[in-house]
Amino acid sequence: MATAKFDPAPAELLGCRRCPRLVHWREQVARVKRRAYLECEYWGRPLPGFGDPEAPVCLVGLAPGAHGANRTGRMFTGDASGAFLFPSLHRCGFADRPEGTGRDDGLRLHGLWITSALRCVPPDNLPTGEELRHCRDWLARDLDGLRRLCVIVGMGRIGHDAVLDLMVSRGAPLVKLRHRFAHGAQSELPDGTLLLDTYHVSFRNTNSGRLTPGMLDAVLLRARELAGLPPP
Repeated sequence: MATAKFDPAPAELLGCRRCPRLVHWREQVARVKRRAYLECEYWGRPLPGFGDPEAPVCLVGLAPGAHGANRTGRMFTGDASGAFLFPSLHRCGFADRPEGTGRDDGLRLHGLWITSALRCVPPDNLPTGEELRHCRDWLARDLDGLRRLCVIVGMGRIGHDAVLDLMVSRGAPLVKLRHRFAHGAQSELPDGTLLLDTYHVSFRNTNSGRLTPGMLDAVLLRARELAGLPPP
């Protein structure tokens, strides 16, 4: 999808205030902190993507966590979702360590870029359709900036749908009903990019056993294989 090197954290993104509900919520969460993080300075702004800019694989999640990414300033970092995701990324050869604690922890991703459908934490983890449309340009910027991109992992239905909606908005001959979300599903998009699905690494999914480490590993290893990356 891409041609040129890109800046994943432009000033326009970091200063975005386009969605009043999201601006109010992200800043309120940053002020009224969880007791365990009273001494922490919360990020409280839109989140940029992060990872390997030469990655052939991109993981598209839902949105920052209220006291995770909205606190630390890096996606999937600092909460239960990240505590489940990063060990899997490490086992599957995408991360150089099995945990992430903050923007300056030295964690490096290899062959993988992480982004999300929404860049600000939504109340109750439920974005509106309008908010997702407002954020679509930022998702496009990340995907377009990955010049080697050939595999997208849609994490959860919202991440999956965000990718499809972006392509439809660009006039792609795509029928969404032919690309239904299902854990482990694989489909080819009109531009040749492959879309893989996994349940989201939310605490609800992982605590209930709906998503197990083995299930996530299998999807990530399949993504490596499809992208032509060597086994971990």
